[in-house]
Amino acid sequence: MLKLLFFLSIFLYSSVLGAEGKVEIYASTMESLDGKVESSGGITLIYNKYILTADRSVYNRNSGEMELYGNIRLNHGGSFKVLGEYAKLNLAKKEKLFKPFYMSEKESEVWMSASEANMMDSDIAISSGAVSGCNPVDPLWKFEFSSSDYNSHTKWTNIYNARFYIEDIPIFYTPYFGYSLDKTRRSGLLMPSIGYSSNEGMYYEQPIYIAPQNWWDLELRPQVRSERGYGVYETFRFVDSKISRGDIKAGYFKEQNSYFIDNKLQNRTHYGFEINYDNGDFINQWFGTSLSGQSGLYIDINHMNDVDYINLSTNNIQNSTTATQVLSRINMFYNTTEHYVGTYFKYYQDLALADNTQTLQKLPTLQYHYYLKTLFDDHFLYNLDVKSNNITRSVGKTVIQTDINLPVSLQASLFDEYLNVSYKANIFMQHSKFMGDEVPQTIPTEFNNGYLLRNYHTLSASTQLTRGYDELSHVISFGISYNKSASESKTGFYDDNAVFCADPTNSASSRCEFYNISSVQDEAQLELIQYFYDKSAKQILYHRLAQKIFYSDVQDQYGELENELDYQITSYLNYYNNMFYNYNERNFSKIFNKLSIHNKGINLGLSHLYKDTFIEAVSTLPRYTSYLTSTLGYTYNMHYSFNALYNYDIEAHEKKSMEIGFMYRQRCWNFGLRYSENRRPILTTEGDSFVDDKYIYLSVVLKPIMQVRDGSSLMTFQLPKND
Repeated sequence: MLKLLFFLSIFLYSSVLGAEGKVEIYASTMESLDGKVESSGGITLIYNKYILTADRSVYNRNSGEMELYGNIRLNHGGSFKVLGEYAKLNLAKKEKLFKPFYMSEKESEVWMSASEANMMDSDIAISSGAVSGCNPVDPLWKFEFSSSDYNSHTKWTNIYNARFYIEDIPIFYTPYFGYSLDKTRRSGLLMPSIGYSSNEGMYYEQPIYIAPQNWWDLELRPQVRSERGYGVYETFRFVDSKISRGDIKAGYFKEQNSYFIDNKLQNRTHYGFEINYDNGDFINQWFGTSLSGQSGLYIDINHMNDVDYINLSTNNIQNSTTATQVLSRINMFYNTTEHYVGTYFKYYQDLALADNTQTLQKLPTLQYHYYLKTLFDDHFLYNLDVKSNNITRSVGKTVIQTDINLPVSLQASLFDEYLNVSYKANIFMQHSKFMGDEVPQTIPTEFNNGYLLRNYHTLSASTQLTRGYDELSHVISFGISYNKSASESKTGFYDDNAVFCADPTNSASSRCEFYNISSVQDEAQLELIQYFYDKSAKQILYHRLAQKIFYSDVQDQYGELENELDYQITSYLNYYNNMFYNYNERNFSKIFNKLSIHNKGINLGLSHLYKDTFIEAVSTLPRYTSYLTSTLGYTYNMHYSFNALYNYDIEAHEKKSMEIGFMYRQRCWNFGLRYSENRRPILTTEGDSFVDDKYIYLSVVLKPIMQVRDGSSLMTFQLPKND
């Protein structure tokens, strides 16, 4: 038998020299008759990365074809297996035929069954069959198709005339469907999003992913809303070095004229862009220097013509903004062990306004900081901070404000470090130089250049004690500090507005929009902080109590009493509280409570915020705030999970948002359904407004041919609005 095996191996090798490699056949018995070699008794054929096994084989010397019969198995580099009852191989032409055909990809566990398949190199042409990622016996879902092709190198599959089934129930038909089993980045179509709205009509978004190189990719998301309009959003991501990366987002949407008129929108087109970039050493990288310090550049630029640019960027209202303020920032800095130099640009855009010509911007802010230095065995400390803000706008007064802070401290430990004492002299100056013309108003306000120079003293003493017990440790610290106002000199703007702007009721006046000086009072602050830790050093309780006492000539001798508590009641139950009590009003100015539970698959969060400004309500500043938020998540088992949220403005009697839904997960698919309500802002011809949305989201992920994407939904249905 060994002689026959050796002869057959050499013979096949000489017959298929163009096949790039030797073919080896192992069998229990072999017989040669009339130019045919028949093998039986467990056939194993090895060729390049292919390993085939069968019950019986016939090799035709004249045609160079080999036929395999019974229990055929093909393994290609350990990546996929092919099974069948009959196969015909032409090794010289690299052709293979399997009848019937069954293929299983090892890594993804996706299988395909068909009547027959023809293989040529890495390409497989497949006749009618089915494909699924579920158990081959009674699969939960499957695609049936008339034809298909698969490339074993790229792991890309195309199927044609595809019918999608859940169990044996047909769900939908598509003439073409393509997917990849390779997890490496590649260009192609991403999962679409489909929806319907009684107001906007049918919705369809088809993301297109383009990734020709490793350092960048582009995602295009064209969308159509049949009764509203059409648009496209894009995200360009790039990594230009090991220390820097960024992305550029942009979008455009055009309304149909009828929708634009009926909804009284301010703009018929909505557009905007976002630029994000982060570089951890831009000075050395861009200018070819070799500075030892650290430099950084952070860019976050956002611009849009109205808030609908954000609302239309997604069909998931969870991802929609409820704020109307947009902030753009550019930060640059250079940092050493002693010095810090930075410049910051901040641009604010109020989407509730038709234009932002009177919105104050900080373009730029310059800062220099000299880090804390110590002398005389760390008993003498000092540092310096200088910051200059160019507060500007297109229409109205502008100012350049420069702050200088120079704190100088003396500190010492007494009584074997049981008592820590310190004295700090605080030197502060602010200078304002005004420019621009004031917006016409009934009572003109003069903005005169000027400065404020102030010096005040801080005395403080503190102690910290620790005691251990069998099951826990207790750390408690007491501290007291006393601020004493000293000399103060002010000219121009600060002298003209000190009394008027010190009154909180005048904070919204245009006269005080540049006045950010708080008066320094003779005051003491007492503070108690304590911690409890268990045996594993895990925090059980944190408690802080703080009280200010004023000694200046003020109406209220006592400041607000602050109490903060963070209590880990059990391993799964946490309670947090923060509240401020006002003695003069004999009431609380702020109370915040939050309860969190994480146990046996339950994740519950309840919080409530209450605030009282004690100022009579005006249109722009309500006196009371009372806001309730709640979230609930429950994981029943590895397959079922449920979630809900509810946010309510108690003072305004408005429901801000709510949601309830569930997710069913299996190895081969996810199915989710949720109902969501949200109030989102829009800009109309009548000014700032809002829309109450109600949506039903259907999420279906066929694993592994579809990837799970946070917040994505296959189908979205917007419910009719209440009249």
